[in-house]
Amino acid sequence: MDKHSVFEKIKHFNPIGQEYWKARELCMVLEYSRWDKFLNVLAKAQEACVNSGQAADDHFPRVGKMVELGSGAKKEIGEYNLSRYACYLIIQNADPRKEIIALGQTYFAFQTRKAELLEDVFRQLNSEEEKRLFLRKEMAEHNKQLADAARSAGVIKPGEYAVFQNHGYMGLYNGLGAKDIQIKKGLKKTDNILDFMGSTELAANLFRATQTEEKLRREGIIGKKAANATHFDVGRKVRQTIEELGGPMPEELPTHESIKKLETKKLKILKGKKGQKQ
Repeated sequence: MDKHSVFEKIKHFNPIGQEYWKARELCMVLEYSRWDKFLNVLAKAQEACVNSGQAADDHFPRVGKMVELGSGAKKEIGEYNLSRYACYLIIQNADPRKEIIALGQTYFAFQTRKAELLEDVFRQLNSEEEKRLFLRKEMAEHNKQLADAARSAGVIKPGEYAVFQNHGYMGLYNGLGAKDIQIKKGLKKTDNILDFMGSTELAANLFRATQTEEKLRREGIIGKKAANATHFDVGRKVRQTIEELGGPMPEELPTHESIKKLETKKLKILKGKKGQKQ
């Protein structure tokens, strides 16, 4: 098992899909036996956050946590929901002699930089066509990773994987499977529905795929039935998030020109530019 998975296992998501880590869980993983010692590290990380020009409350929001005492009474103790960046700063200020700290530095540095690069690239895309091409490529890559996670869970045969994928669509599309979506969107049976999605719909499906993969790995889910249920539940939660934000439901979004046609157009433009230079 990947040693970095210890940080994946304690990762949480808020109602709108943003990831966070609980400070007390991270404290235990980083092998701090006392909370007050970890608070010293956390204070240094908050100071580094402010010095970097960012608001500490955005990355280290304080939340209450209720614990039950021996008498049966309950007491509220301090807790923090940490962003990825907050965890990165904590790791940078923690005891470097611990092996787990070195692992954490690699994990959070890589994850933070990876997210920054993707955000930077996406911000630079101006047209809907460019965004679609970018997201479709990301979708293809993450579907490979999702397939690998599903295989580890016991989804082996092609037919089993088709059923597994259908469960994700049904969760996100209010019970519609891939074939139902094809019919509703006016597509042919041979059409890949992902190739005809706009950037908004592709982004929703990308989120579904990445979160299902992470949940399968993080929780060590085993068995086809459990994997299918997981994919359906994640798809449904993504749909609920879209609904809460007031966005259009994915099945109601318009069908776009095939990604393959866009790729052909882009290739012709690139060849034309290359010919002009010669």
